Amino acid sequence: MPTEKVDYRRIATEITEKIKSGQLAPGEKLPSTRELAEQYSVHISTINRVMTILKDRELVEGHPGKGVYVAEPTQSD
Repeated sequence: MPTEKVDYRRIATEITEKIKSGQLAPGEKLPSTRELAEQYSVHISTINRVMTILKDRELVEGHPGKGVYVAEPTQSD
């Protein structure tokens, strides 16, 4: 069994870490799906899956016609 993470999980984890570390700030626009696919050398459908995961985790929010932005942090307590 391969030890490498599946592409979408690896990319989602990497972007999550960038958000949590502050490298990607709340309100910052993420690159387009096409740009991310080129950056990570994956198919656009892989990036779509990554965005779904990040939206489910409430780390990003999509604005139709405008793009995907880092979400404001939510209170855990």
